[in-house]
Amino acid sequence: MLLKGLFWGSLGALAWTHAGYPLAAAALARLRPRPVRTRGITPDVTVIVPAHDEQDVIERRLDNLLALDYPPDRFSILIASDASTDRTDQLVEAAAAREPRVRLLRCPRGGKLAALNRAVADTETEIVAFTDANATWEGDALSKLVRNFADPDVGYVCGQLRLLAPDGTNREGLYWRYEMWLRESESALGSITGGNGSIYAVRRSDYVTHRFGHDLGLPDAMVKRGRRAVYEPEAVAWEPPPPNLEDEYGRKVRMFPWAWQHLFEGGMLRGVPPLYLAALVSHRVLRYGSGALHVVLLASSVALARNGPVYAGALAAQLAWLALAAAGRLRLPVPAAGLAYYYALVTWATLVALGRYARHGVPPVWEKAAGTR
Repeated sequence: MLLKGLFWGSLGALAWTHAGYPLAAAALARLRPRPVRTRGITPDVTVIVPAHDEQDVIERRLDNLLALDYPPDRFSILIASDASTDRTDQLVEAAAAREPRVRLLRCPRGGKLAALNRAVADTETEIVAFTDANATWEGDALSKLVRNFADPDVGYVCGQLRLLAPDGTNREGLYWRYEMWLRESESALGSITGGNGSIYAVRRSDYVTHRFGHDLGLPDAMVKRGRRAVYEPEAVAWEPPPPNLEDEYGRKVRMFPWAWQHLFEGGMLRGVPPLYLAALVSHRVLRYGSGALHVVLLASSVALARNGPVYAGALAAQLAWLALAAAGRLRLPVPAAGLAYYYALVTWATLVALGRYARHGVPPVWEKAAGTR
């Protein structure tokens, strides 16, 4: 009975987090949507860019932000340099000498989150927006972000990240489009369960200084404060994708410990309404636990394979999927092999990151990664 319970429990949890919950969220969002009351507003905004050794991209990032279609007297740019050792600080200072809207904040080496917290404390504007040094915003991105703050219930807004290859081609994968679709459903229901570091903004009065990452920590914190964390798909940022799937795996291993920390130390599931709690468990907890769930499912399938065609078929299906992932690893021209390999890497990354978190916790400083970060 125990083995069968493990088999059906792990299978059900995986099916729910990857298919059942997204479909249920989409259906519920259509039945009882909670639209954001947007309006064209132009509050004072500080755009904060955390940077560590970004000399190769920082000038382009500044040029892109300075060209935004937003009243120039209503927004400024603050570069929070996390003890950069290259020419990042000099380049920002040179830009600041030409453009009064640009300012440099030198921070002692403490990591991205510490730099962000210092930067917010150094601002006074109604809205603080955040972006990566290697991102590029579309001209109306800031206007599209802040229009959501016309709704007094909104405390956090996340835009849409698109992936652009060096040759200019769109490299958005099926999995990323699936995530954006799910984020739209969660936003329509009330609040999203996670954002991204390329493009987001917070009402400064609602900003929460803590030791957990913004992508998960801020949406959760907004809901606990009675605010909404919403998704604005028309506010678009572009970033280069990692050069290959192995680089993406390394990025996930680096990022997932923050998710585990938020779950185990940040009280992620405490003090939130029932619907949002269900979304957190369905989208975040079960998704982060997918590596462990797959290990349990495979082990129980092996043990139960002789107990009937259902278990034998489940084992065969998992072995076939692993073979397809191996074909993707070998770059063989097999349909869906690349997707299978990507899923296998991301799933394995959740387990590796959990092990790193258990042994070492979360490193305070960030390492630069190829592609998005």
